[in-house]
Amino acid sequence: MNTGENQQGLRQVTDFTRLLSLAVLLLHFYIACHPAFREWGLTAALTDRVVQNFAGMPLFQSSLKASGAALLLLLVSLLGAKGKKSEHLRFGTVAGYLLPGLLLYFSSQFLLSVDVTPPVATAYMGTTALGYLLILAGGTLLSRLLKVRLGQDIFNKANQSFPQEERLLENEYSINLPARYTLKGKPRRSWINIINPFRALLVIGTPGAGKSYFVIRHVITQHIRKGFAMFLYDFKYDDLTRIAYNTLLRHADKYPVRPAFYLINFDDLSRTHRCNPLDPDTMTDITDATEASRTIMLGLNREWIKKQGDFFVESPINFVTAIIWFLRKYQDGRYCTLPHVIELMQAGYPELFAVLRTEPEIEVLINPFVSAFENEAMEQLEGQVASAKISMARLVSPQLYYVLSGNDFTLDLNNPEKPKVICLAGNPQKQQVYGAVLSLYISRAIKLVNQKGRVKSSLIFDEFPTIYFNGIDSLIATARSNKVATTLAVQDYSQLKKDYGRDQAEVVMNIVGNVISGQVTGETAKQLSERFGRIVQQRESFSVNSSDTSVSRSTQLDAAVPPAVIASLSSGEFVGTVADEPQCPVELKTFHATILNDHQALAREEKAYLPIPRIREPDRDMVMAEYRRIREEVRLIMEGSH
Repeated sequence: MNTGENQQGLRQVTDFTRLLSLAVLLLHFYIACHPAFREWGLTAALTDRVVQNFAGMPLFQSSLKASGAALLLLLVSLLGAKGKKSEHLRFGTVAGYLLPGLLLYFSSQFLLSVDVTPPVATAYMGTTALGYLLILAGGTLLSRLLKVRLGQDIFNKANQSFPQEERLLENEYSINLPARYTLKGKPRRSWINIINPFRALLVIGTPGAGKSYFVIRHVITQHIRKGFAMFLYDFKYDDLTRIAYNTLLRHADKYPVRPAFYLINFDDLSRTHRCNPLDPDTMTDITDATEASRTIMLGLNREWIKKQGDFFVESPINFVTAIIWFLRKYQDGRYCTLPHVIELMQAGYPELFAVLRTEPEIEVLINPFVSAFENEAMEQLEGQVASAKISMARLVSPQLYYVLSGNDFTLDLNNPEKPKVICLAGNPQKQQVYGAVLSLYISRAIKLVNQKGRVKSSLIFDEFPTIYFNGIDSLIATARSNKVATTLAVQDYSQLKKDYGRDQAEVVMNIVGNVISGQVTGETAKQLSERFGRIVQQRESFSVNSSDTSVSRSTQLDAAVPPAVIASLSSGEFVGTVADEPQCPVELKTFHATILNDHQALAREEKAYLPIPRIREPDRDMVMAEYRRIREEVRLIMEGSH
């Protein structure tokens, strides 16, 4: 028991031992330096007789034994010494007393090898006493030294480390990324195994976090090597397109049927194929026209996404739907293209409504517009139609017309007989216009991809919020059984929320099975931290007082990856969680690791890349001739329907 009586008894024993040590040292001085004491006149007959009895003991026969015994008693007394612990005291300070003290204490023995004259005796006793005092001071400080260092892991990194998957788990669909993580301060190799990409992959990270370089490029190369058909939206063309094209050149033999490479590029008409997203052969029902209309209108007016259901949002969509379906039915869809839709919309109301009323299937759609026109409710009519006409007018461009009116390929990219790798070239500077048209391509392609009996396919959307795709949650939920792997790259949850609305953004964030996140902040970091769960972490507390130091240890559940850690990730460092499947269960799904890229090998590979080849050499006259042809065909439609 640590009672007051025990403390007092220990202090008495300590004081007695230290006093005994001092007595042994003084006796040794008197015996070893007796000639000097005699010359100084500090001897007496009685004292000499008493000391002579001690001098006959084996302990005092050797000066080394005597000084060693005094030191041993001193050390024993120091064992019971207790002082107030100090976290600022370092062992170097203690050693600064102990080492010189021991050196002086024992080196003074050499002085006794000469005649013990008064000067020699003075030097010996002074040196030994100084060493003794330094050892005493150092030993006292040693008892105040705090053995447990506080604040060694100020960022709590050791506590926040956890075991991660170190096995390579690979199958015919998987994406496997080599990585390195730290467990209890020791670096270890690991693997990020996305063994079920059909449950969708969400890649999040601020600009520069390394989404494309560390993750998306590997999704492209590994899926092409495993024989996936691919649909790639390359926002910053041609960063990802070159990777896909050159990987396909090297690994086309991995496909049962050699796939074709197609590119949609509105900026460089010599490096683009032509494709009609409103291909009449793929539009079997008026709902296809409705979906295409909604995609193009919401893509042109992103603020309408949050207002779906409003009268002045649904009216323009219905208006465009009516025109699309009219062209689909007119002469069996001969003129069913987006340029024809745009041109037909610009006709005057009397002529346009007269033409549209010739198709019975769209009577219900155009009836509100016809009624408003016949009742001369022109303000209402303009509110319903003008917004659609103004929005679509932004797409009036000979270049767009040229690309959108061709039929080099169809969008059924995972057709077993004709698999394809299709790339869409984005342009950040023309996002407002190109984004809507590319969204239409994506919407129509996904409609054709998500069917049974097709080859496995990979849909990769870089900077996903820059396009509008209605029903991405439905695609992720239903396409898994059709072997469609979806990869979405976004910068932040707030960006997704701004462009798609809170409800749709939450669905996208929560429905994906695989998440890889680089540096993000704010609400995104908080959401991800909650998703990654909690781990058991050790907590230690120290109480330091004048008599004792108490250590209290406990464990508690805390965030495996706190939001602050996610907000300070380096480029190439990612956190996330993966989804497994019944055939290959993964126990350690969460990771916090640095993805390992062989930078030199990737640089050599990119240096050897071939440029995207020229497809055709269209001149200005050819493009303008196509533009004039479309306008003339719309004029003939108007005349032929009267």
